[in-house]
Amino acid sequence: MFSSAKSRESGAAAATPRASHAVTLAPFFGASSAPTPLYRIYQESFAASPVMMTGIFAVYAFALLTALLIAGSISDHLGRKPVIFSALLLEIVAMLLFVVADGPSWLIAARVVQGLATGIAGASIGASLVDVDRAKGQLVNSLAPLIGMAVGALGTSALIQYGPFPLHLVYGLLLIGFVLQAVAIWLTPETGGKRTGALSSLKPTIAIPPQIKRPLALATPINIANWALGGFYLSLMPSLVASVTGSRAPLTGGAVVATLMAAGAFSVFLRRACSPRANVTFGVSATTTGMLIVVAGTHLANVPVMILGTLLTGAGFGTSFLGIMGSIMPLAKAEERAGLLSAFYIQSYLAFSLPAMAAGFFAKTLGYQATTDIYAAVIIATAVGGLMASRERRVRVPAVS
Repeated sequence: MFSSAKSRESGAAAATPRASHAVTLAPFFGASSAPTPLYRIYQESFAASPVMMTGIFAVYAFALLTALLIAGSISDHLGRKPVIFSALLLEIVAMLLFVVADGPSWLIAARVVQGLATGIAGASIGASLVDVDRAKGQLVNSLAPLIGMAVGALGTSALIQYGPFPLHLVYGLLLIGFVLQAVAIWLTPETGGKRTGALSSLKPTIAIPPQIKRPLALATPINIANWALGGFYLSLMPSLVASVTGSRAPLTGGAVVATLMAAGAFSVFLRRACSPRANVTFGVSATTTGMLIVVAGTHLANVPVMILGTLLTGAGFGTSFLGIMGSIMPLAKAEERAGLLSAFYIQSYLAFSLPAMAAGFFAKTLGYQATTDIYAAVIIATAVGGLMASRERRVRVPAVS
């Protein structure tokens, strides 16, 4: 009886920081997608080009990557709570910069600070969730960012369409939310410890263990295609929807972006017990089919068709990521994971940002429709080619007795 009571007590104690950190992690990623429905309005208000808009999107990815590489393990040395609190302070500064932004340079500054804040928060909150419960923590780490981005894109679109002060209201509300979270974080139990070596931990460790070089190489084309897809949706999709359909309603483009993230989160949850290989195969198939339907929807100027295609694309997006992570991370020893994750993040965030910047350039010169056709063709060819190559190489490798 005593052991049962003790077990319930310990379960309740674990649930408190897990729920608290999940509620903190999701808004960081929700705030990261909040500018997406506003890019078209920023472009018109500030007379900026699509290249500038995708550049503003890309600096966020570069800043986030920098934070992950430099400060990714700092909470192991200073404790989770002070690092999460620092990330919240940075995010508050970012929200203030968005509120006062009156040109592209302010948006760039806001996105840089936001990227740093999200990178630090993602690493420290993610570690804290795993501290509490390894299995459930990893699941929350996969779901919270996708759910947060879906709510961020859809919520921002609704506020723009129906609320006052379209360029400022969402950031004002987020600012209040992050202030409250900064206060609340000190009421949450510390889940990590402290140890020496904080300064030396700031040196990025980038290394691919020998046993993972081949699996990572096999997954690389699919991973690049997956992240390039996410970058396109978060940087250009609302502008594409407005261009091909003529609809100026922010909620329309925001709904398409939110559908990608929501479908990704749902697929991660549903297929979490499937094998990595099955998830990658399903993911590439769903992404390919979905992208073809999305392209058809843009040519038909039909938003429901685009949303249908995005549902499939999002399922592929989430499942491919789940499968790729499942195919490489379990192969690394505990002391090898940080270096492997650094290498993986470099690959992923470069794929997230650089193709989107190229798409911004082509959108300026060729238009949104032609750019979408080219971009979709490249994503499909890269993902399907990567899947076929990985199968062929597996067949050629002789079995080890």
